[in-house]
Amino acid sequence: MPIIIKTPTEWRKTQEKLNHTIGFVPTMGNLHAGHLALVERALKENETVVVSIFVNHTQFNDPADYDNYLRTLDEDCSKLDAINAHYVFNPNKDTMYPENYEVQVSENTDSEFMEGQFRQGHFTGMLTVVLKLLNIIGADKAYFGEKDFQQLKLIQKMVNALFIPTEIIACPTMREENGLALSSRNNRLTDDEKNHASLLYKYLSDFNLSDLEVKEALEKTGFRPEYVETKWGRRLTAAWLGDVRLIDNIPIQERK
Repeated sequence: MPIIIKTPTEWRKTQEKLNHTIGFVPTMGNLHAGHLALVERALKENETVVVSIFVNHTQFNDPADYDNYLRTLDEDCSKLDAINAHYVFNPNKDTMYPENYEVQVSENTDSEFMEGQFRQGHFTGMLTVVLKLLNIIGADKAYFGEKDFQQLKLIQKMVNALFIPTEIIACPTMREENGLALSSRNNRLTDDEKNHASLLYKYLSDFNLSDLEVKEALEKTGFRPEYVETKWGRRLTAAWLGDVRLIDNIPIQERK
């Protein structure tokens, strides 16, 4: 099983004994194949890999969403053991926020639209915890999925702006056979809803349709889309299906 580390002090004592490359995969747990693909890539490119599992309360704009987030540490560690990950960094709230979130990291341009418009405070909480984790782990490379593309762009921007030495590695979105992007939230969909959710990828990929036409098509088929926008060479969306909020994006060059 991977060795579980609970505090920055404990990790730094461990890190002192390592004299080779460290790869880092930050997660909130409830791991799926998409997370494991990030870990497997990190294992190929680094001699030691650390996976953080911390459900970060400061990035949830809806307290109920935070409460409902599945905590599956034992199952997660078993999955990581099967692919030979080395360490799990599993801190608690007090460890990560000794100052009670009085120190925050914010961005005031690319965080103001799309996810930033509909999830007030989300990106400040996300950037704050990612900076903390990068500072604690001190990895050579950190791996993030492209599904949360606006998040990825903000992390890259923060790392460049604050001269953080960790290299940010972007990894392609992993999908179900029907095209649905893998997400921990998918566990809250029924089988019928998972099948229906494949329409999100179908319409997002249809570049014969404008962004507005994609949004209208989603509405007609039972989704409640919050936005469909093209930016950074991608078409991005967030849409509710039942009580589950799904996000996805497609590179423009993937024209059908």
